[in-house]
Amino acid sequence: MTGKSMTEGTPWKHILRFAIPVLAGSLLQQLYNTVDTIVVGNFSGETALSAVGTTGSFTFLFLALATGFSAGNSVVVAQHYGAGDEKQVRANASTGILLIMGMGLVATIVGLLISRPAYTYLVGVPEEFLELTLQYFSVYAIGLIFQFGYNIFSSILRAVGDSAATLYFLLISSVLNIILDLIFVAGFQWGVVGAALATDIAQAGSFVAAYIYMTRKYPVFRFKLKEFTWDSGLAKKTMRVGLPIALQLIIVSFGLTFIQRAVNGFGQTMTASFTVGYRIELYMNLPCSAFQTTLATYTGQNIGAGKPERVKKGARQAVMISFLLTLCISALVWLLAENIIGLFKLSEQATVYCNAHLKTIAFINIILALYIPLFGVFQGTNHGGAATFVAVGALGMRVISTYLFRYSPLFGHTIIWWNGLFGFGTGCLITWTYYLSNRWQKKSAIEKQMGSNESF
Repeated sequence: MTGKSMTEGTPWKHILRFAIPVLAGSLLQQLYNTVDTIVVGNFSGETALSAVGTTGSFTFLFLALATGFSAGNSVVVAQHYGAGDEKQVRANASTGILLIMGMGLVATIVGLLISRPAYTYLVGVPEEFLELTLQYFSVYAIGLIFQFGYNIFSSILRAVGDSAATLYFLLISSVLNIILDLIFVAGFQWGVVGAALATDIAQAGSFVAAYIYMTRKYPVFRFKLKEFTWDSGLAKKTMRVGLPIALQLIIVSFGLTFIQRAVNGFGQTMTASFTVGYRIELYMNLPCSAFQTTLATYTGQNIGAGKPERVKKGARQAVMISFLLTLCISALVWLLAENIIGLFKLSEQATVYCNAHLKTIAFINIILALYIPLFGVFQGTNHGGAATFVAVGALGMRVISTYLFRYSPLFGHTIIWWNGLFGFGTGCLITWTYYLSNRWQKKSAIEKQMGSNESF
């Protein structure tokens, strides 16, 4: 095996070196999603922009499955990689690829079958752009198998310390998506269908690039078709570790769906504003998400190598770096809010809403940087259920506060962005209480996951 180990040397240097490509890759991903929004808003109008934006909460459900179970496989592979067990690294990777690709195929079929009732009754998409929403999602869903495939390949590479590779794949995907957006939406005037098709092709490009890179650079992952092996025991292990991670993201998806429903209740102008505001909000979340991913691999490798003492030191350093980066990004968004909004060609009233949204969330989202990275510690020590519990508490508070105060004189429509203060504050309190209790260090869950070679 020729990956990079994070079990020796100064923790923050390893963490930062690993996190930078993850952060840059996530930035590229957000950039091409933003380009979708800008191109659709400029060339197809505010109704089409609202249609694309309102698909986000439901499509995030499928991304949650892809990301969660891929991350679960990554933790397992990282633990065996840290222990130097090449046989189990290869076996877990093979089973993980078959499992996640199968999930991707099922996700496409299920998504197409339930999209109309989901968007009509669960998300509550208004009639004026319901059909556009369904058109976008129907085309987007066809590419889900590529999204799932890319996620499992990338997670395997991150497990062996190669986070830089994902940056290359996302660069390919971003460039493809931007070019095709301009051709399909601006040039051919295909509207939301063109935007979805551009996304599908871009995801297929990153999927192919990731597979070629992984198999050429790492002989251990060089599978011929007949060499892919399925092991039910290993699949259960990936599911067991990945389920809390996926469940955490699924809870976020459902929470966002209920928030999106409340947003839609304020009309198309608010929906268009929220689409832009939420897109920019995701940029402020990039550091904490990148350091969560990094700490999961860092923790998994050090636990596998029998060095749990390095985990706490690395966690403290990661949270501090995450906080400083988020603070800088939030300050930029606060200062440049009006200039950023101007790129999307919103109406005057939507611009007013969006400006208030961004300036409020620039302050509130700093709280996320103080606790989200610690989810990686919980996941890397097989205590992912703690992160799920936090997600339930945080999203629950966001949804409850949204519906409780949306018609109140105190907040009214502004609760759409102020709900983060209630939710993130709750999440931060629960996370640090659990982390400082040291219950995540209990060996039983770690040993149960690692097991002995005979148990595989």
